[in-house]
Amino acid sequence: MAVTTPTKTPSSRKPALTRDRDVRAAVRRKVLADHIADPAVLVLDELGLEHGACRVDIAVINGSIHGYELKSDADTLARLPQQIEIYSRALDRATLVVGERHLDAAKRLLPDWWGIKVTSTGVRGAVYVESERSAVSNPGVSPFHVAHLLWRNEAVEILAAMDVTKKDLRGSRAELYALLARLLPLAELRSQVRSTLKQRSNWRRHSLPL
Repeated sequence: MAVTTPTKTPSSRKPALTRDRDVRAAVRRKVLADHIADPAVLVLDELGLEHGACRVDIAVINGSIHGYELKSDADTLARLPQQIEIYSRALDRATLVVGERHLDAAKRLLPDWWGIKVTSTGVRGAVYVESERSAVSNPGVSPFHVAHLLWRNEAVEILAAMDVTKKDLRGSRAELYALLARLLPLAELRSQVRSTLKQRSNWRRHSLPL
């Protein structure tokens, strides 16, 4: 009697869900490697917006300020609407890096100018990052919230160079930001803020260069 050999069937093991730390590592390695290697570009983890009301997961500061928000499969989108609102006030560009399971829901929330990158995990654990759409310039930047990226002493230094009175320089942070927004054209304000952030040497622990 003939002996039959069982045929092998492909593994049915499903790829694991993406996790934040693995997605972050993949974005650094596969998306931002050139920026990280460029001494003229500042790449930061956890850039605070509006004095900590929201933190950009990864910020790239070069000719623009581009924020990357990471949402792995293991995350939820519960905070995304608020993050979109705050990012959209201050950043020049923004990209959501999102796990496949959240892609459709995220698309319904994001403004058209946001970029989207989709992450997935292979059966051996490798994280893949694919571009869904590219980020374009934010059409609704708020000058006040661009100025809000500065620390108080930085805002004072910029204003002092513009011969603003000492009385005005003693104003509250909000008054200083409003003054910068009023006195500087938006393009010049953006440039001043980017230059100041790139020159800042004493970043707090939660906002250190990668």
